[in-house]
Amino acid sequence: MDNSISLNKFISDTGYCSRREADNLITTGRVLLNNRPAQLGNRYKPGDVVEVDGSIVTAAKKDKRVYLALNKPTGITTTTELHIKDNIISFVNYPKRIFPIGRLDKDSEGLILLTNDGDIINKILRADNHHEKEYIVRVNKPIDHGFIQQMSQGVHILDTVTLPCKVFSVGRQTFRIILTQGLNRQIRRMCEQLGYNVVGLQRVRIMNIKLDKLAVGKWRYLSEVELAQLMESIEDSQQEKSKPKSKPASPKGKSVAGEGVSPAGKKSSQSSKKETASQKTTPFWKKEDSDPKGAKSWKKNTTQQKGAKPWKKEDKDSKEAKPWKQEAPAPKSSPSRPGKAGRPDRSAGKEKQSTDSKRASRNGEKGSFKNYRNKGRGKG
Repeated sequence: MDNSISLNKFISDTGYCSRREADNLITTGRVLLNNRPAQLGNRYKPGDVVEVDGSIVTAAKKDKRVYLALNKPTGITTTTELHIKDNIISFVNYPKRIFPIGRLDKDSEGLILLTNDGDIINKILRADNHHEKEYIVRVNKPIDHGFIQQMSQGVHILDTVTLPCKVFSVGRQTFRIILTQGLNRQIRRMCEQLGYNVVGLQRVRIMNIKLDKLAVGKWRYLSEVELAQLMESIEDSQQEKSKPKSKPASPKGKSVAGEGVSPAGKKSSQSSKKETASQKTTPFWKKEDSDPKGAKSWKKNTTQQKGAKPWKKEDKDSKEAKPWKQEAPAPKSSPSRPGKAGRPDRSAGKEKQSTDSKRASRNGEKGSFKNYRNKGRGKG
């Protein structure tokens, strides 16, 4: 049975720092595992020696977990680095090693949680869980309805647009805002983007934990009810996080968000695109020419009719004949002049004699001279 755990979790369980800070210590080369520089992804097994900044870190005893709520005053920096002046660890001065959950700006005050349980930090801070944090903010000039609406819909900061949030006006220059995001100095940047400056900011709630009447600079333990609700909300969010995202089933031949396209549906969509493209780009005169049921071009009319003579000969017989470009000459008789009887077309009714008809006339069949002479002799 494998009793190993991840190295960052081991460091966090000792109460030295959070998992995120342990990862930073590992990447900066401040952690040794069995006298070798540790790397992200290393695992700790019982009997391994872990050193941080030259000091050996031993496995912590299974002490009771500590969960504190602090009303942080302004001027205190949220960090576990003890060499930084006015750090939050030295300010609280708790007998066991603890670390804060999240951050709160040095210039801001209000609720912040501290614990020695490294497992819940990432669960609470994970942005996908959409855990609420509530603030009361005071700005340097009066606010109006447009300001409230813009803040609630989202403001463009840090090359992104903030998520929609809840904003309520509670005074002439004061408003209440509920966020599910944790961007760096988010509220201050949002206000600056809209032309306001924050003169006071206090966090009054984290999820179900409220600041209530806790005095500035004081801390308290979380109650059993608060802790139970907190753990329940974390478990729910973790279950939702671990569920695989199933893609919606799409019917055959149809696609959902550009995926799941069947070959038939893809082919039909491409053909429809080609048809619409051809309709847009094909001129109207090409559409008429390509109509199978429509009138044929003048070239086909003039060449397909048997016995039709070229248009130049028709111009000799009729001066007022219409040009060939407008309409192909269906009848071969020239139109009559106005006021005069038109002469019949010489070529009308005639057909091109074939070789068989010529041969028949020579042999004395109907229409020949020999046939006519024979008929006259018979009558005599």
